[in-house]
Amino acid sequence: MYMSNFPKKSLGFFPTPLVELSRLGRALGGPKIFIKRDDMTGLALGGNKTRKLEYLLGDAVIQGCDTVITAGAAQSNHCRQTAAAAAYLGMECHLVLGGEEPDQAQGNLLLDKILGCHIHWSGNHRKGEDIPKIFEQLKVSGKKPYIVPYGGSNQLGALGFVEALKELESQMKVEQFSHVVFASSSGGTQAGLMVGKKLLNKNFQLIGINIDKDETGEAPFGQHIIDLANRTARMMGVSDCFSEQDLILNSNYIGEGYGVIGKLETEAISLVAQTEGILLDPVYTGRAMGGLIDLIHMGVIDKKDTALFWHTGGVPALFAYSEKIDFSANARLPANYSTAARGN
Repeated sequence: MYMSNFPKKSLGFFPTPLVELSRLGRALGGPKIFIKRDDMTGLALGGNKTRKLEYLLGDAVIQGCDTVITAGAAQSNHCRQTAAAAAYLGMECHLVLGGEEPDQAQGNLLLDKILGCHIHWSGNHRKGEDIPKIFEQLKVSGKKPYIVPYGGSNQLGALGFVEALKELESQMKVEQFSHVVFASSSGGTQAGLMVGKKLLNKNFQLIGINIDKDETGEAPFGQHIIDLANRTARMMGVSDCFSEQDLILNSNYIGEGYGVIGKLETEAISLVAQTEGILLDPVYTGRAMGGLIDLIHMGVIDKKDTALFWHTGGVPALFAYSEKIDFSANARLPANYSTAARGN
């Protein structure tokens, strides 16, 4: 699969588990639902970004860099995993975080500080707008910095999910999935899965649940994913060309915007926790699972189908939301869910 040509540093515990959510499936009255546990990649409480960082920081090491810079929101899972990867590799880490420094560090931000990284607060700039200035300052100070893109989502980062789909195929001994559902935010995960799907000639639908409003003023997010998939394929020496026909990006669950948790997310988090003992996060996987559940209710995913939910991690952010939502109000399964889910 043309992967051996790219430098890579081993950072995570792979393969991650693939398990059936049988109690959740019964609670929803079907279909079969499986989960890919990238929340268990191992690097600083896990997450899917570890897959991307193996290739990105492999490139940084080959280039002789001693410092990494990346950006994200204050509760960025990507930033937390980048900080952990840098610590593991003995590199200095600078995080450019949107917003203002809170009085108390919680969730991912607390872990960032424990990991010893340097934090730069950037107000409304949470997608790396201030990185070039910091990059130049580090060079002047004698450092050799490496920029890890927002979300780890460039061609090298996307390779992590081309490889992830090959890993998934090796675990699919019996089940064949009709749908693969996941949170889509910076595009690298979806682009890599698109390339992997085409290389492996798979027929399942890849459904990205859009997490963020498209307010950049640049190319639409869907087009960004298509372009990234094409750049990744070309870098691998693959001639396949991706178009809108290859993309399913569902933007029906954005709600009030990025990181604003609502009924969709809280009910999904509570339901999965109470049926399976698995935690989702309030920003990404809670919203994506809420989308999956709604697609089942609407019949888009039929009760005879077999769906895979890709858990991309992010659980540390739950703690930062403790004062923003009362999860105790969702402590019981909604009445319309089958009580059969409480059986074995």
